Amino acid sequence: MFGMPSHLSSEVMHNQSAVTEFVLLGLSQNPRVQKIAFLVFLLVYIATMGGNMLVIVTIVCTPTLLGCPMYFFLVFLSSLDACFSSVITPKAIADTLHERNTISYEGCLIQVFGVHFLAGAEVIVLTAMAYDRYVAICKPLHYPSIMNWRLCGILMGIALTGGFLHSMIQISFTFHLSFCGSRVIDHIMCDLYPLLKLACNDTHILHLLVFANSGSFCILIFSMLLVSYGVILFSLRNHSSEGRKKALSTCGSHVAVVVLFFVPCIFMYARPPSAYFFDKFVAIFCTTLTPLLNPMIYTFRNKDMKSARRKLCKRLVVLSDEK
Repeated sequence: MFGMPSHLSSEVMHNQSAVTEFVLLGLSQNPRVQKIAFLVFLLVYIATMGGNMLVIVTIVCTPTLLGCPMYFFLVFLSSLDACFSSVITPKAIADTLHERNTISYEGCLIQVFGVHFLAGAEVIVLTAMAYDRYVAICKPLHYPSIMNWRLCGILMGIALTGGFLHSMIQISFTFHLSFCGSRVIDHIMCDLYPLLKLACNDTHILHLLVFANSGSFCILIFSMLLVSYGVILFSLRNHSSEGRKKALSTCGSHVAVVVLFFVPCIFMYARPPSAYFFDKFVAIFCTTLTPLLNPMIYTFRNKDMKSARRKLCKRLVVLSDEK
């Protein structure tokens, strides 16, 4: 799914000559737990893909929604969520069917790259969505001129570029690692802290760099988003009760998604990597449950989405009857 830039291939091959694969312990070594995990992961993944695809198809097939920046960003967010879940979950599902689960060195780096590329892009998309709501609520008269399609395109370009740069920085940290001992990763996926734990060289500086590139970044953006939503809520005092209700409903969905995304991120990367036991459960929540919950949160109480979904279903029924 994700490629690796050619100028990094020599460094990758150098590290790969020392280690060719890692062993992932997964969620549990208990066969009964693995069977349950297989069923749960499979159902959650199907629901995640179905939910996000439904959001994308509904908005794309409804011109009135696609013409609104908020829903344009939502299509982008759902696409990222679908890809984000696909980086980890299919491998996790397959691993529950085997006693010994391995991942190649290159496959491990691709997982790290994919997760951080998509997560980095999603951070910027969520920030763009918060800015969109700020302009819509606090500067409604200037909304059409500010949130034009040129700006929306630039913001999405920044999201992809920012995610790529973030992931490349993360990947570059692994090129300084030497693996001379255990190859066993007590996790469901490859990530930086588990890899740093296996390294036999001094990783204190790299721990600080990971924190600076991920943990502090999450804290900073999360704080900025909370402040922006606080400004939005404060400005609602001048709106009518009907306007406040609609704005609160929309902002409530955004805040819920932001909390679901950033709290696990902060837990994983903005603390000393002393205990790894809970990391795999936080990673499961972040990579499987959050992409599942996002489309539900955004569409559960959204009248426009529910109306567009009903119209889309009616159109599909009519088309099927005509055939």
